Amino acid sequence: MIRVFLTFVACVWAMGAAAQTLGTSTGPVRLEPMASGLDTPWGVAVLGDGAFLVTERGGRLLHFKDGKRTVVAGVPRVKAQGQGGLLDVTVGRSSVRPPYEVFLTFSKPQPGGGAGTALARGYLDASGRRLRDVQVLFEAAPGGKGGRHFGSRVVEGRNKELYVTIGDRGDRPSAQDRSNHNGSVVRIRRSGKPDPRNPFLNTPGVQPEIWSYGHRNPQGAVVNGRGDLWVVEHGAKGGDEINRVVKGGNFGWPVISYGTHYNGAKIGEGTAKPAMEQPRFYWDPSIAPSGMMIYSGRLWPEWQGDFFVGSLKFDYIARLSGLPIQEVEQIKGPETERIRDIIEAYDGSIWFIAEGSGTVWRMTPE
Repeated sequence: MIRVFLTFVACVWAMGAAAQTLGTSTGPVRLEPMASGLDTPWGVAVLGDGAFLVTERGGRLLHFKDGKRTVVAGVPRVKAQGQGGLLDVTVGRSSVRPPYEVFLTFSKPQPGGGAGTALARGYLDASGRRLRDVQVLFEAAPGGKGGRHFGSRVVEGRNKELYVTIGDRGDRPSAQDRSNHNGSVVRIRRSGKPDPRNPFLNTPGVQPEIWSYGHRNPQGAVVNGRGDLWVVEHGAKGGDEINRVVKGGNFGWPVISYGTHYNGAKIGEGTAKPAMEQPRFYWDPSIAPSGMMIYSGRLWPEWQGDFFVGSLKFDYIARLSGLPIQEVEQIKGPETERIRDIIEAYDGSIWFIAEGSGTVWRMTPE
Protein backbone atom coordinates (compact mmCIF):
# COMPACT_ATOMS: atom_id res chain seq x y z
CA MET A 1 0.00 0.00 0.00
CA ILE A 2 1.28 3.46 -0.84
CA ARG A 3 1.73 4.91 2.60
CA VAL A 4 -0.32 8.01 1.80
CA PHE A 5 -3.36 7.99 4.05
CA LEU A 6 -6.40 9.67 2.51
CA THR A 7 -8.35 11.73 5.00
CA PHE A 8 -10.64 14.73 4.77
CA VAL A 9 -9.93 16.66 7.95
CA ALA A 10 -6.58 17.76 9.34
CA CYS A 11 -5.83 16.23 12.71
CA VAL A 12 -4.39 18.43 15.45
CA TRP A 13 -3.53 16.92 18.84
CA ALA A 14 -2.47 19.66 21.25
CA MET A 15 0.03 18.23 23.70
CA GLY A 16 1.17 21.46 25.30
CA ALA A 17 4.56 21.33 23.58
CA ALA A 18 5.50 24.11 21.20
CA ALA A 19 5.98 23.60 17.48
CA GLN A 20 9.59 23.59 16.34
CA THR A 21 11.43 24.69 13.19
CA LEU A 22 13.94 22.51 11.38
CA GLY A 23 16.19 23.39 8.45
CA THR A 24 16.03 21.37 5.21
CA SER A 25 17.27 21.68 1.64
CA THR A 26 13.97 23.33 0.67
CA GLY A 27 14.07 25.79 3.55
CA PRO A 28 12.72 25.66 7.10
CA VAL A 29 9.92 23.27 7.99
CA ARG A 30 7.51 23.35 10.91
CA LEU A 31 7.36 20.39 13.28
CA GLU A 32 4.17 20.10 15.31
CA PRO A 33 3.92 17.53 18.12
CA MET A 34 0.77 15.49 17.57
CA ALA A 35 1.20 13.04 20.47
CA SER A 36 3.82 12.69 23.18
CA GLY A 37 4.58 10.61 26.25
CA LEU A 38 4.27 7.39 24.25
CA ASP A 39 5.88 4.15 25.40
CA THR A 40 8.03 2.77 22.55
CA PRO A 41 5.71 3.82 19.69
CA TRP A 42 6.15 1.77 16.50
CA GLY A 43 3.54 2.60 13.82
CA VAL A 44 1.23 5.50 12.96
CA ALA A 45 -1.78 5.78 10.63
CA VAL A 46 -4.06 8.75 9.90
CA LEU A 47 -7.82 8.23 9.68
CA GLY A 48 -10.44 9.96 7.53
CA ASP A 49 -12.25 11.78 10.36
CA GLY A 50 -9.29 13.74 11.62
CA ALA A 51 -8.12 11.07 14.06
CA PHE A 52 -4.97 8.96 14.04
CA LEU A 53 -3.73 5.67 15.46
CA VAL A 54 -0.42 4.82 17.11
CA THR A 55 0.87 1.41 18.20
CA GLU A 56 3.03 0.93 21.28
CA ARG A 57 5.29 -2.09 21.21
CA GLY A 58 4.07 -3.22 24.63
CA GLY A 59 0.64 -3.99 23.14
CA ARG A 60 -1.48 -0.83 23.21
CA LEU A 61 -3.23 0.67 20.19
CA LEU A 62 -4.02 4.34 20.84
CA HIS A 63 -6.68 6.47 19.13
CA PHE A 64 -6.29 10.27 19.12
CA LYS A 65 -9.08 12.67 18.22
CA ASP A 66 -10.24 16.13 19.31
CA GLY A 67 -7.80 16.30 22.19
CA LYS A 68 -8.72 12.87 23.54
CA ARG A 69 -6.52 9.80 23.81
CA THR A 70 -8.30 6.41 23.90
CA VAL A 71 -6.81 2.95 24.42
CA VAL A 72 -8.47 0.80 21.77
CA ALA A 73 -9.92 -2.49 23.03
CA GLY A 74 -9.97 -5.72 21.04
CA VAL A 75 -6.29 -5.75 20.04
CA PRO A 76 -4.86 -9.29 19.72
CA ARG A 77 -2.63 -10.54 22.51
CA VAL A 78 1.03 -9.99 21.74
CA LYS A 79 4.29 -11.41 23.04
CA ALA A 80 6.19 -8.27 23.96
CA GLN A 81 9.73 -9.57 24.16
CA GLY A 82 12.86 -7.92 22.79
CA GLN A 83 11.96 -6.37 19.43
CA GLY A 84 8.57 -8.10 19.40
CA GLY A 85 5.19 -6.76 20.43
CA LEU A 86 2.49 -4.69 18.72
CA LEU A 87 4.24 -3.32 15.66
CA ASP A 88 2.80 -1.79 12.48
CA VAL A 89 -0.62 -0.27 11.82
CA THR A 90 -2.09 0.46 8.39
CA VAL A 91 -5.57 1.50 7.27
CA GLY A 92 -7.04 0.08 4.06
CA ARG A 93 -6.58 2.46 1.13
CA SER A 94 -10.31 2.69 0.36
CA SER A 95 -11.28 2.91 4.03
CA VAL A 96 -11.82 6.69 4.31
CA ARG A 97 -14.77 6.71 6.72
CA PRO A 98 -15.90 4.60 9.70
CA PRO A 99 -15.82 1.72 10.22
CA TYR A 100 -12.15 1.75 9.28
CA GLU A 101 -10.40 -1.38 8.08
CA VAL A 102 -7.32 -1.56 10.33
CA PHE A 103 -4.39 -3.92 9.82
CA LEU A 104 -1.96 -4.69 12.64
CA THR A 105 1.27 -6.65 12.62
CA PHE A 106 2.47 -8.14 15.89
CA SER A 107 4.47 -10.93 17.48
CA LYS A 108 1.91 -13.62 18.16
CA PRO A 109 2.53 -16.09 21.01
CA GLN A 110 3.11 -19.61 19.76
CA PRO A 111 3.33 -23.02 21.45
CA GLY A 112 6.58 -23.71 23.25
CA GLY A 113 7.15 -20.12 24.35
CA GLY A 114 8.01 -18.69 20.94
CA ALA A 115 6.35 -16.07 18.77
CA GLY A 116 5.78 -15.44 15.10
CA THR A 117 5.10 -12.34 13.06
CA ALA A 118 1.36 -12.16 12.44
CA LEU A 119 -1.16 -9.94 10.65
CA ALA A 120 -4.62 -9.18 12.02
CA ARG A 121 -7.51 -7.14 10.67
CA GLY A 122 -10.29 -5.45 12.59
CA TYR A 123 -12.81 -2.67 12.11
CA LEU A 124 -12.83 0.57 14.09
CA ASP A 125 -15.86 2.83 14.43
CA ALA A 126 -15.76 6.61 14.83
CA SER A 127 -15.60 6.39 18.63
CA GLY A 128 -12.20 4.74 18.43
CA ARG A 129 -12.95 2.60 21.46
CA ARG A 130 -12.82 -0.96 20.10
CA LEU A 131 -11.66 -3.07 17.18
CA ARG A 132 -14.47 -5.39 16.13
CA ASP A 133 -14.54 -8.58 14.06
CA VAL A 134 -10.82 -9.06 14.63
CA GLN A 135 -9.32 -11.87 12.57
CA VAL A 136 -5.74 -13.13 12.31
CA LEU A 137 -5.13 -13.32 8.57
CA PHE A 138 -1.58 -14.64 8.64
CA GLU A 139 0.90 -16.12 11.11
CA ALA A 140 4.52 -17.00 10.33
CA ALA A 141 5.11 -20.71 10.74
CA PRO A 142 7.18 -21.56 12.52
CA GLY A 143 8.34 -18.40 14.28
CA GLY A 144 11.07 -18.69 16.89
CA LYS A 145 11.90 -18.32 20.56
CA GLY A 146 14.21 -15.33 20.25
CA GLY A 147 13.12 -11.72 20.49
CA ARG A 148 14.82 -10.40 17.35
CA HIS A 149 14.04 -9.55 13.75
CA PHE A 150 10.25 -9.75 13.44
CA GLY A 151 10.09 -7.29 10.51
CA SER A 152 7.38 -6.06 10.26
CA ARG A 153 5.46 -3.73 7.98
CA VAL A 154 2.18 -4.32 6.22
CA VAL A 155 1.40 -2.46 2.99
CA GLU A 156 -1.37 -2.77 0.43
CA GLY A 157 -0.72 -3.47 -3.24
CA ARG A 158 -2.53 -1.98 -6.22
CA ASN A 159 -4.95 -4.90 -6.39
CA LYS A 160 -5.69 -4.86 -2.64
CA GLU A 161 -3.24 -7.67 -1.95
CA LEU A 162 -1.29 -7.37 1.32
CA TYR A 163 2.46 -7.59 1.75
CA VAL A 164 3.99 -8.35 5.15
CA THR A 165 7.73 -8.18 5.83
CA ILE A 166 9.30 -10.77 8.15
CA GLY A 167 12.82 -10.86 9.57
CA ASP A 168 15.05 -13.89 9.93
CA ARG A 169 14.30 -14.02 13.69
CA GLY A 170 18.04 -14.07 14.40
CA ASP A 171 18.34 -17.48 12.70
CA ARG A 172 20.40 -16.53 9.67
CA PRO A 173 20.19 -19.77 7.62
CA SER A 174 16.39 -19.80 7.89
CA ALA A 175 16.20 -16.83 5.49
CA GLN A 176 17.22 -19.26 2.71
CA ASP A 177 14.88 -22.02 3.92
CA ARG A 178 11.53 -21.53 2.21
CA SER A 179 9.84 -24.19 4.33
CA ASN A 180 9.38 -21.40 6.88
CA HIS A 181 8.48 -17.72 6.53
CA ASN A 182 11.57 -16.29 8.23
CA GLY A 183 13.45 -13.70 6.20
CA SER A 184 10.70 -13.29 3.63
CA VAL A 185 8.10 -10.94 2.24
CA VAL A 186 4.74 -12.67 2.07
CA ARG A 187 1.79 -11.75 -0.13
CA ILE A 188 -1.77 -12.70 0.77
CA ARG A 189 -5.31 -11.80 -0.14
CA ARG A 190 -7.66 -10.14 2.32
CA SER A 191 -9.13 -13.57 2.98
CA GLY A 192 -5.77 -14.56 4.46
CA LYS A 193 -5.09 -17.02 1.65
CA PRO A 194 -1.94 -16.88 -0.48
CA ASP A 195 -2.23 -14.65 -3.50
CA PRO A 196 -2.96 -16.90 -6.52
CA ARG A 197 -0.10 -15.24 -8.45
CA ASN A 198 2.54 -16.08 -5.85
CA PRO A 199 5.70 -17.63 -7.33
CA PHE A 200 5.89 -20.74 -5.12
CA LEU A 201 2.20 -21.46 -4.77
CA ASN A 202 2.47 -25.05 -5.98
CA THR A 203 6.10 -25.76 -5.08
CA PRO A 204 6.40 -28.70 -2.68
CA GLY A 205 8.01 -27.85 0.64
CA VAL A 206 7.74 -24.08 0.16
CA GLN A 207 5.39 -21.84 2.12
CA PRO A 208 2.83 -20.65 -0.47
CA GLU A 209 2.61 -17.11 0.92
CA ILE A 210 6.25 -16.30 0.12
CA TRP A 211 6.74 -13.56 -2.47
CA SER A 212 10.50 -13.05 -1.93
CA TYR A 213 13.11 -14.37 0.49
CA GLY A 214 16.70 -13.95 1.67
CA HIS A 215 15.89 -10.84 3.71
CA ARG A 216 17.50 -10.07 7.07
CA ASN A 217 15.10 -7.72 8.86
CA PRO A 218 12.95 -5.44 6.65
CA GLN A 219 11.37 -2.74 8.84
CA GLY A 220 10.19 -0.36 6.12
CA ALA A 221 8.02 -0.99 3.07
CA VAL A 222 6.15 1.01 0.46
CA VAL A 223 4.33 0.38 -2.81
CA ASN A 224 4.81 3.14 -5.39
CA GLY A 225 2.31 4.41 -7.95
CA ARG A 226 3.34 1.76 -10.47
CA GLY A 227 2.69 -1.02 -7.98
CA ASP A 228 6.37 -1.76 -7.28
CA LEU A 229 7.16 -2.93 -3.77
CA TRP A 230 10.23 -1.48 -2.06
CA VAL A 231 11.65 -2.45 1.33
CA VAL A 232 14.43 -1.16 3.54
CA GLU A 233 16.14 -3.66 5.79
CA HIS A 234 18.76 -3.87 8.50
CA GLY A 235 22.15 -5.26 7.69
CA ALA A 236 24.56 -6.43 10.32
CA LYS A 237 27.64 -4.22 10.76
CA GLY A 238 27.12 -2.29 7.55
CA GLY A 239 24.98 -3.42 4.66
CA ASP A 240 21.59 -1.85 5.42
CA GLU A 241 19.74 -2.14 2.11
CA ILE A 242 17.01 -0.60 0.00
CA ASN A 243 15.58 -3.29 -2.28
CA ARG A 244 13.04 -3.26 -5.06
CA VAL A 245 11.27 -6.52 -4.35
CA VAL A 246 10.69 -8.76 -7.36
CA LYS A 247 8.49 -11.82 -7.63
CA GLY A 248 10.36 -14.88 -6.40
CA GLY A 249 13.53 -12.89 -5.76
CA ASN A 250 16.28 -14.20 -3.49
CA PHE A 251 17.90 -11.20 -1.76
CA GLY A 252 20.87 -13.16 -0.58
CA TRP A 253 20.96 -13.06 3.20
CA PRO A 254 23.09 -14.58 4.71
CA VAL A 255 24.95 -15.82 1.62
CA ILE A 256 25.82 -12.33 0.37
CA SER A 257 25.94 -8.98 2.14
CA TYR A 258 27.68 -5.60 1.97
CA GLY A 259 28.27 -5.74 5.72
CA THR A 260 30.19 -7.86 8.17
CA HIS A 261 29.28 -9.64 11.37
CA TYR A 262 29.43 -7.50 14.49
CA ASN A 263 32.77 -9.10 15.38
CA GLY A 264 34.15 -8.06 11.98
CA ALA A 265 34.03 -11.52 10.43
CA LYS A 266 33.04 -11.93 6.78
CA ILE A 267 29.44 -12.78 6.00
CA GLY A 268 28.81 -15.64 3.60
CA GLU A 269 30.44 -15.65 0.19
CA GLY A 270 30.90 -11.95 -0.49
CA THR A 271 28.72 -9.23 -1.99
CA ALA A 272 27.32 -10.94 -5.09
CA LYS A 273 26.30 -14.34 -6.39
CA PRO A 274 24.38 -15.48 -9.49
CA ALA A 275 20.60 -15.68 -9.04
CA MET A 276 20.72 -13.40 -6.00
CA GLU A 277 19.37 -9.86 -6.15
CA GLN A 278 21.51 -6.78 -5.59
CA PRO A 279 20.34 -3.86 -3.44
CA ARG A 280 19.44 -0.60 -5.16
CA PHE A 281 21.28 1.22 -2.37
CA TYR A 282 23.15 0.25 0.78
CA TRP A 283 24.59 2.04 3.78
CA ASP A 284 27.98 1.36 5.34
CA PRO A 285 28.17 2.06 8.22
CA SER A 286 24.66 0.98 9.13
CA ILE A 287 22.08 3.62 10.01
CA ALA A 288 19.59 1.07 11.46
CA PRO A 289 16.71 1.94 9.08
CA SER A 290 13.06 1.71 10.08
CA GLY A 291 10.08 3.19 8.29
CA MET A 292 10.05 4.27 4.65
CA MET A 293 7.87 6.28 2.29
CA ILE A 294 7.99 7.66 -1.25
CA TYR A 295 6.86 11.29 -1.29
CA SER A 296 4.12 12.58 -3.62
CA GLY A 297 5.46 16.13 -3.93
CA ARG A 298 2.20 17.68 -2.75
CA LEU A 299 3.71 20.23 -0.35
CA TRP A 300 7.35 20.01 -1.45
CA PRO A 301 7.43 19.57 -5.25
CA GLU A 302 11.23 19.31 -5.13
CA TRP A 303 10.89 16.06 -3.20
CA GLN A 304 8.45 14.32 -5.56
CA GLY A 305 9.36 10.64 -5.94
CA ASP A 306 12.07 10.76 -3.29
CA PHE A 307 12.51 8.07 -0.64
CA PHE A 308 12.40 9.01 3.03
CA VAL A 309 13.89 6.51 5.49
CA GLY A 310 14.16 6.83 9.26
CA SER A 311 17.43 6.14 11.07
CA LEU A 312 17.27 4.61 14.53
CA LYS A 313 21.03 4.73 15.07
CA PHE A 314 21.96 8.23 13.90
CA ASP A 315 18.67 10.03 14.64
CA TYR A 316 17.83 11.49 11.25
CA ILE A 317 15.52 11.17 8.27
CA ALA A 318 17.42 10.15 5.15
CA ARG A 319 16.18 11.55 1.84
CA LEU A 320 17.25 9.53 -1.19
CA SER A 321 16.84 10.45 -4.83
CA GLY A 322 18.12 9.87 -8.36
CA LEU A 323 19.18 6.93 -10.52
CA PRO A 324 21.11 5.21 -9.16
CA ILE A 325 19.55 5.98 -5.79
CA GLN A 326 21.74 8.08 -3.52
CA GLU A 327 21.30 9.58 -0.07
CA VAL A 328 21.15 13.31 -0.82
CA GLU A 329 20.04 14.81 2.50
CA GLN A 330 19.90 14.14 6.22
CA ILE A 331 17.00 15.91 7.93
CA LYS A 332 18.09 16.11 11.53
CA GLY A 333 17.38 17.93 14.77
CA PRO A 334 16.58 17.28 18.43
CA GLU A 335 13.13 16.08 17.34
CA THR A 336 14.44 13.25 15.11
CA GLU A 337 15.53 10.92 17.92
CA ARG A 338 15.31 7.28 16.74
CA ILE A 339 12.93 7.52 13.78
CA ARG A 340 10.72 4.44 13.87
CA ASP A 341 8.02 5.20 11.27
CA ILE A 342 7.42 7.83 8.59
CA ILE A 343 4.31 8.35 6.45
CA GLU A 344 2.67 10.93 4.21
CA ALA A 345 -0.79 12.14 5.23
CA TYR A 346 -3.64 13.11 2.91
CA ASP A 347 -2.56 16.77 2.68
CA GLY A 348 1.09 16.06 1.89
CA SER A 349 2.30 16.63 5.42
CA ILE A 350 4.93 14.19 6.67
CA TRP A 351 4.32 12.40 9.96
CA PHE A 352 7.05 10.54 11.79
CA ILE A 353 7.57 8.72 15.05
CA ALA A 354 10.54 9.71 17.19
CA GLU A 355 10.79 6.61 19.33
CA GLY A 356 13.49 8.10 21.54
CA SER A 357 11.23 10.85 22.88
CA GLY A 358 7.95 8.95 22.45
CA THR A 359 6.56 11.63 20.15
CA VAL A 360 4.61 11.73 16.88
CA TRP A 361 5.52 14.78 14.80
CA ARG A 362 3.81 16.40 11.82
CA MET A 363 6.02 18.22 9.31
CA THR A 364 4.72 21.06 7.10
CA PRO A 365 6.38 23.99 5.29
CA GLU A 366 7.23 26.90 7.58
